[in-house]
This record gives sequence, C-alpha cells and structure tokens, in this order.
Amino acid sequence: MAQHLADPDHNHSFTRGLFLGELREELLHPFPAPDKETKESLAAILDSFREFAKSNIDAARHDHDGRFADEVRAGMAELGLMGLNIPEEYGGFGANAIVANRVFGEIAATDPALAVYFGAHQSIGCKGITLFGTDDQKKRWLTKCATGECIAAFCLTEPGSGSDAQAMRTTAVPSADGSHYVLNGNKMWISNAGFAGLFTVFAKVPVEADGRKKERVTAFIVDARSPGITLGKLEEKMGIKASDTRGVTFENVKVPVQDMLGEVGHGFRIALEVLNSGRLGLAAASTRGAQHIMETALVYAKEREQFGRPIGTFEMIQRKFASLAVDVYASDAAWMVASGMMDRGGVDYSLETAACKVFASELIVRATNEAMQVAGGIGYSKEAPYERAVRDARINLIFEGTNEIQRVLIALSGLQQPGEEIKALGEAIKDPINSIGAISSYVRGRARKQFGKPDFARVHSALAAEAAMVAENIHDLALGVERALFRHGKSVIDRQFDQERMANAAIDIYVASATLVRASWAIEQAGGADKAAADIDHAKLFVPAAARRARRAIRAMDRNQDARMKGIAERALASGVLTVPVPTDG
Repeated sequence: MAQHLADPDHNHSFTRGLFLGELREELLHPFPAPDKETKESLAAILDSFREFAKSNIDAARHDHDGRFADEVRAGMAELGLMGLNIPEEYGGFGANAIVANRVFGEIAATDPALAVYFGAHQSIGCKGITLFGTDDQKKRWLTKCATGECIAAFCLTEPGSGSDAQAMRTTAVPSADGSHYVLNGNKMWISNAGFAGLFTVFAKVPVEADGRKKERVTAFIVDARSPGITLGKLEEKMGIKASDTRGVTFENVKVPVQDMLGEVGHGFRIALEVLNSGRLGLAAASTRGAQHIMETALVYAKEREQFGRPIGTFEMIQRKFASLAVDVYASDAAWMVASGMMDRGGVDYSLETAACKVFASELIVRATNEAMQVAGGIGYSKEAPYERAVRDARINLIFEGTNEIQRVLIALSGLQQPGEEIKALGEAIKDPINSIGAISSYVRGRARKQFGKPDFARVHSALAAEAAMVAENIHDLALGVERALFRHGKSVIDRQFDQERMANAAIDIYVASATLVRASWAIEQAGGADKAAADIDHAKLFVPAAARRARRAIRAMDRNQDARMKGIAERALASGVLTVPVPTDG
C-alpha cells in the first residue's frame, strides 16, 4: 500500500503548519515551471488538441444535444489524451501533474463537459489503479484505459452517502470458496457511467476484529460488462449536459478477488488519495475556464460602445477584468505549486488540493457571472456563450466534495496537531510535578508562537511588504486557533462557523504564498523587478486583498454574531418560514 499523504512523521504539510504558526516555505519551492523539454512536449500536446478542437469540438452543439459526437471521443483517444497521465510502461504518456493539469485546463476552457469526460476517466476513474494497483491489475486495465478502448468511472457516491462516505450501504461479501466477492448496492451521479468499461467501486466488506463483526470500506475494480450491473437513466442536468451521468446498480455482481484494489479496509484512504488528484485537476480546469470566458468578454468590451466609447474604457468594467486577472494569476500559481508538490513526492499536499479546489471553483463561478454582466442583455441569450458558461461552472462548487466539506476538511485536519498539543498539556497539568518537562515545553512553544513571527526568506525583496502581510496572517491564525481550542475544547468539531473562518484564512494564506513564489520566480527569470512589472502588479494587488480577507476571518473567531445568526437559522428551520412577515401581510 502506498504511503498515505496525511502522515506528518514522513510527509510534511505547508497548510497544516499554518495552524501551528509555522511557515514551511521550503515546501513551496522551487516554483515548478516546466523545463525546456517538458514545455516542448506540452506545447505539442496543446497544439494538437487545439487543431483537433477547431474542426471537431462544438461545445454549444454538445450542450444542445446533450451528447458528444462519436468522432470527438474517438479523436481524444487517437490524440493519446485518454492515457495522458498513465505511466508509459502501461501504454500512457506518463505526464507529470503539471502537464496533465495544464492539458485538463485546456480541455475545460474548450468544452467543460468534455473535461468532465476526460477527468472522470483519468483523474479519478482509473487513478486508483495507477496509485494502488498491482502490476497485474495495471497490465490488465491501464493498457486498455490508455488507448481509450476502456473508459473508467469512479463509483463512490450513493443515494444516502455523499461526502459522508462512511455511511455507504453498498456491500461486497466474500464467497464461501474465497474466489470472489459478491457486490450489491446503488451508486449515483456517476460521470462516464454510460461509456464505462470499468468502474472503481467502493463497498463495505464484513470483517471480524476483536471478536466483533465490523464493516470496512474497500475498493474494487469492476468490469462494467459484468452480469448484474444496470445503468439508470441519463441525468438531465443544469450544465455540462453532454457528460454522461447516471446511477449504477450492482446486483449480485461477482468480482474476482484479484480485482480488489489495495487491501480490505483501505478503501476510504484510497478514495481520499484519488480525490486529491481529482480536486487538483478541477482547480486547473476551473482556472483556465475562468480566463477563457473573461477573454471572450474582453473582446466584447473592446467592441461594444456606449455613450460614444467602448465599454472597456469605463472603470467599473475595468475593475472586473483587473480583479479576475489577479485571481486567475493567483489560482494558476496555487495549482502549479500543489502540482509541484505532487510531482516532487514526500509532501502532504492534501489540504493544498482542497484549497485549490475551493478557490478555483469559486473563481470560475464569479468569472462567468462577471463575463455575463459585461455582455449585458446579450449575455443572457443562448446566442452568446455566457449563459452556458454560467450553467457549466456551477457544478464545480459541488464536484469532488462540496466546498463546505473541503473547508471542514481543511479546518479539522489543521486543528489535529494543535489539539493534540493542548490535550497533552491538559494531561500534564493534572500531574504537574512529574510533567514539568511537558509543561515547560508547551510554555516555550507558546512564547515562540506569541512573540516569534515567521518570515519569508525566499521571496524577492520587491515583494517584502506583501510577504510580511502573509507572515502576520500565519502568526495570527495560530493564536486564533489556540484560543478557539482553549475556549471550545472538543466541541470545536461542531463549530462550523469557526471552521469556515479558519479554512478561509488558510486558503487565502496558501494561495497568497503561492502567488509570492510565482512572482519571485518571474522576477528572477526576467532579470529584475523592473522587467517583471506585470507579475509584480498582479502580486501586489492580490496578496494584500487576500491578507485582508484572512485577517477579517481570524478576527471574527473572537468577535462575531454567531449566536444571533444561529438563532435566525434555527427559527426558520423550525417554522419553515424564512423570516418575519412583511408588514404588508398583517
């Protein structure tokens, strides 16, 4: 079994360190700009896809028809894209995370529904086999996935089990002779279900532990042609209409024991690792999609005249472009730095992928709405691409775990180590005479946290003021986390208002840090700050804004109106009426 990312003894984490007040700057470097050979390979892939797209991909037609033309799927396979990040020894291209995610972004900018087809196959569908499969499993399945002969799908979500994967009801019971498992259950919202040749399926396997019967989530590779598998109707969706999304039912499906993925009970861990890959691809896709739709709006803003001049000359319109430009710059920096961590290995990048997913998915929703606003009335018409872009973008807030769940993941994961330290202190205080060493260690650490602020050592001097803002955020977040733990203790796990604030601060700190790394690299490549004005402008606009957001989130942990907000929500939930009656209604 591959090493799980969330293992602080082996894999350090930048974002987990923020909750301790630590700036683990070395984990962000070097900025993962591809070398000359990789850039040439990437350029060739992108050029081939763009040339193919010109004459074969009509996103508006796909949206209208709710399906891809057959030649589109065939063409994707012929270009070798279906095996892009599958290792070369199994027939794939063997692309690293930087290349794979950049290509994913290009496909998404061209047709978001096609990106779902591509990502559901590679980023999650067969990714578990790449990461955790045996050599035999890889030879039997990945070789077919690489050519596009076999399309993969990822079966985790159930009618009663979404982000709470532990609540799943699908079961896999070993046969009496031990030759196979019998799979029963229902999965829903399965992308690529109608195209799939294999499913990566998660089910509970009965085991006996400590004399008691338990169920452990386990992963299986399932031949989609197996008897007992039926597909539900094609879902009619708000957006990404051409992607094939269906329910899948497994009724007494026999799965050979050699097609169990990993070990019994390791399924949840496998799902988390696979979804790390999916979230990062989604972040790159969202970011590139945001740039594409805003560049479409740029063309319109230069051509459309009102009051005798192009609307792009008006400052309210310019603010939209500038704001989105710096956010795209930052988001690209964030997913690239996380991709660099993934490619480098030995780093826990799980919270960074969650941060990238949240930031980028909210970015593209904002971008599509702003692009539509720039276009005015025509933006609301199906004749223009904006309304489709709005519909296609919305799913990104839900895909790969909702943004609410990602924020909980970031906060609770980040709280784990500070919480353990405070718990140990509590135990030590019960026996102070024999625990003086532990208490002294905590006091020294507390003093360092209180008075010793971190600082960036590798950010270019032209961005020193911005780096200091982010360092201040890191210091304040750690102190805020500590206060919250002392104030709420174990009940902090139920305080999602504070979890959201911690996560929002951590996301902005990570993205701002990645932006500083990118801009510093750009300055060095250009040969000086005076030659990298565009990068500096982007960083100097984004970082202070992110730092202000983080500062507000941290302060709100101590000064807020949570009780009043909770009261309003609970009254509405109890009564079914949102708010007090309007005075006109008596």
